[in-house]
Amino acid sequence: MIRDDVKTAQIAAMKSGDKMTVAATRLIEAAIKNRDIELRTASTQPDDDLLVTEVLQKMIKQRRESIDMYVKGGRQELADAEAAEVTVIERFLPKQMSEDEATAAIDALATELGATSVKDMGRVMAALKERFAGQMDMARASGLVKARLG
Repeated sequence: MIRDDVKTAQIAAMKSGDKMTVAATRLIEAAIKNRDIELRTASTQPDDDLLVTEVLQKMIKQRRESIDMYVKGGRQELADAEAAEVTVIERFLPKQMSEDEATAAIDALATELGATSVKDMGRVMAALKERFAGQMDMARASGLVKARLG
């Protein structure tokens, strides 16, 4: 499980004195814990690895936005710190599909669902999230689905 990998990496980083990894893994664990608390009252619990993957993807998205703002603001040292956190967070994500693999999966799924127009985009995106969550960036997949159906 990804949650266990984060804890193991944190312990190893503490032993080796890697302060950046320790800090990043603590942030990851805090974000996961917050998500667990949010879901306490939920009627259905998602798969643990899926939950952790969603949290990690959200963290990466937030940091990439921060990097853009820091670079625009002339604060390169802060952008570099955020980029280092992104590198640590990405270590725990499952392997992402390449552009070609994602396109092939979208084509197969659209054919399977009988999707022919942009009106069917919601059904295709829902099926993609169900089958490929964590393996595919859904923002990028949205553009690919729109191109396929458009």
